[in-house]
Formats: sequence, C-alpha cells, structure tokens
Amino acid sequence: MAGPDESRVDMTEGAIGPKLVTLAWPLVAGNLLQTVYNLADMFWVGRVDANAVAAVSLMFPTAWLFISTAMGITAAAVAVVSQQIGAGNERAAEKAVGQTVILAVGVAIALAAIGFAIRHPLVSLIGAEGPVYRDAIDYIEVMFLSIPFTFLFFAFRAVLRAAGDTKTAMWLVVISAGMNVVIDPFFILGWAGFPALGTRGAAVATLISRILAAVVGLGILLHGGWGIRLRIRDLTPDPGILRKLVGIGYPATLDGLTRSFAAVAFAGLVARFGPVPTAAYGIGMRLMSVSWTVSGAVGQAAATGVGQNLGARTPDRASEVAWKATAGAMGILLAVGGLVFALPDVAMRVFIADVAVIDEGVTLLRVVAPFWPLLGGLMVIQGAFRGAGETKVAFVLSVLSRWVFRIPVAWLLAYYLPFAALGLWWSLSISGVVAFVVGALWFYRGGWEEGVVEEERDVPPGAAEVATSDGESDTPTD
Repeated sequence: MAGPDESRVDMTEGAIGPKLVTLAWPLVAGNLLQTVYNLADMFWVGRVDANAVAAVSLMFPTAWLFISTAMGITAAAVAVVSQQIGAGNERAAEKAVGQTVILAVGVAIALAAIGFAIRHPLVSLIGAEGPVYRDAIDYIEVMFLSIPFTFLFFAFRAVLRAAGDTKTAMWLVVISAGMNVVIDPFFILGWAGFPALGTRGAAVATLISRILAAVVGLGILLHGGWGIRLRIRDLTPDPGILRKLVGIGYPATLDGLTRSFAAVAFAGLVARFGPVPTAAYGIGMRLMSVSWTVSGAVGQAAATGVGQNLGARTPDRASEVAWKATAGAMGILLAVGGLVFALPDVAMRVFIADVAVIDEGVTLLRVVAPFWPLLGGLMVIQGAFRGAGETKVAFVLSVLSRWVFRIPVAWLLAYYLPFAALGLWWSLSISGVVAFVVGALWFYRGGWEEGVVEEERDVPPGAAEVATSDGESDTPTD
C-alpha cells in the first residue's frame, strides 16, 4: 500500500477530470471486487439448489436492512472529515475519526442483538416458507453476527476516502472480498473436508472476511501512515462531535433504511410469484450490482471532491466535480448496460442452469439494462449531496425513487394490471428514470453550497475542534 503522499488526492486544486479519475478508479476497483464477492456467493449457492438461491435472494436485502444503518455513520464521517481536511483542519478531522468509530461500534452491537432476537418472525414476514425458510434462517443468523465487524469495515473505508486516500480503502475491500471469494466453496459445498453448510456457509465466509478486514483497517488507522490517523485518546466520547455526526448522519441512516425496507418489500412482492421469479430476481440484482459498482464508486469520489471543495470554500469547483462525475459514470454504464442487454442469457447461465429461471432473468435484464445510466446517475448525484452534508436531499430522493415511483407502480402493474412479474421489472426502470430527472434538477437548483464546518483555518495543531453548530442548509435533502 502506498504512503500518504502517494495515495491522498487533493480535489481542491488542479484539473478536475484527471484527479477525479485518480480518486475514483480505486473505488471502482474495490467495488468491482465487492461485486465479484456478491456474484461468487450466488454462484456457489446456485450449486446447492434453487431453494438456497431463493433464500439468499430474500435474505440479502433483509440483512442490508440492518447493515444499511451504517450509511448514516459513513455519510457523516465523509462530510465532516473531508470538509475539515479541505479547510486544513487535520487535527479536527482525526477527532472526527475517533468519534466515528465509537458511534459505529455502539450502533452495530445494538442492531446485531435486535436482529438476532427477531430473526424468526422477520423471515416469516418476508414470505419464506418450507425449505426456503430453513435456508434463510441459516443464512441470516450468521449475518447478524457479522454486523459489528461490517460497520467497522465501512467506517474505516469511509474516513480513508474522506481524506482522499481511496487506494488504501480499496485494499481493505481486496482483503475482505478476496478472502470471501476464496473460502466460499469450502464452507458452502464442503470442499477439502469442510462441512457443507449451504447458505449458512455463505454467511460464515462473510463473517470471517469482515473480521479480517476490520482488524487490518484498525491497524492501518492506528498506524496513521496512510492519510488519516485514529488516536486512542480520541476514542473518549465527545458529545459535540457525536451530535454533529448524528445530526448529519441520521438522514443518511433513514436513507439506508428506506432503501433496504423498499428492497425487502420489493423482494416480498417478487416472492409471491414463486421461486422461479425470486431466483431470477436474486441473480438479476447481482448482475445489476455492476451498475452500482461504477455509480456507487463515482458517487463516493464525488462526495469526497464536493466535501473537500466546500471545506476550501470553492463551491463552483464542487459543482463541477459533481457534474463531471455524473457524466462519466453514465457513459460507462451506457456501454455496460448495452452489453448485458445484448447477452442476457449468457449472463444468467453463469449462475444457474434452470431453464425457467434463465428465461425469467433474460426478461428482467432486457427491461432494466437500458436504463442503467440513469439509475447510476442518480447515485452519483446523491453522493454529491452527501459530500455537501445535505444528507436530507439524498434521503428524500431515495423515498421518491423507491416508495413513490417504484413500490406503488410495481403493485399496480403486477397485482392490479395483468403484467405479473413483468410489471415488477418495469417498475425498476420507471422509478430510475423519474428519480434521476428529479435529482438532477434539485442539484442544479443549488442551495447545498454552505457546507457543515465553520471557518477554522490556521488554527494551531491540536487546537482545532469539529464545529458543533448546526451549520446545515434548510433545503430538504443512501
């Protein structure tokens, strides 16, 4: 891993395009590997049976219903740390890192305990039955145990990204996802004398990889040689900084919960049509994660660039970062979506041999793939809002996208009009188009340029503190 001088990117000066690419490519690479991990899970689970695929398809969004709470913590960390660094307040940024870790650990332990306690009624509520129910319980029990390590993994990546060190953040993903990909078949299928645990094995592999990544990430931040440092004395709770993080982060937490609840609700709508559409949907979502890989990474880069420039009091440059990032992500997704649209059957056959599931998956991909650029463009715009600390905007856009433009349309087309599962697939595309238009117009309108930190430059090292005043735009803002 490179040292701080090589790996940190300062987005406040120089040509935006090349620096955006430098900031974004490690995030894209890391997210691609994370996608490989998601696809590997589905690949090996698909070697068990269709029930196992259906169980993981239902439980993956359910697990993320809890894990997505970390979005609030990471969004707050990126906004505060990046803007403090842009303003030249390195010590204040370090204090925010320590408080981020405290918040992540406390929230994660509480959520893991709640999730494990309600796992049985939760799985029943989603609609899993018979063998799918048993496989789902096996999977979700272990996933809940992994939540504290997952939160730390996300928090460590977020603060490194906020400092402009996306390369080290990428290496954390390499460690976690790489380990998961390697050990998946041993735990799922029982290779080399390991017990064949099926869906539980997929979750065990995730737990082991998250523990490893959390330990490595902690070591990196304590060392401090890669862009930002975690100091032991900053692990003492600071009410002012914690209030700032919670104030910025709670809309992003609601954003994550909104998206996860919507994913669970949508999976429930799919499940009512049986295991074939459910399995096709699960594989299709893994393939769609290619879109999220690119747009999510570019959105994270946009958040860092916007945050640093608002901290440096250059809002025009922050806006330019956001629009160039959006255009770049949409161009890439236009090519990727076109490839998937042309060869959907090839993509499906990688994961499963069941002809009925392949046919349904082909239908899904041909409906959704042409609209990937717009789905991805919205994610980048939301990232720009989060970097500005306007997490309320990103939250509102998620509500509109999923609960106004998607779930009601899905119910109408699939259950009221005679489109069945096809109506569900079309609702994904319709919501993406409308939400992107709304998000782009909202960002263009402005009102997000204030930032979340006070002017604190030229403060002696050790004296700077994270501002605890409200400092957020009144503009209503995953």
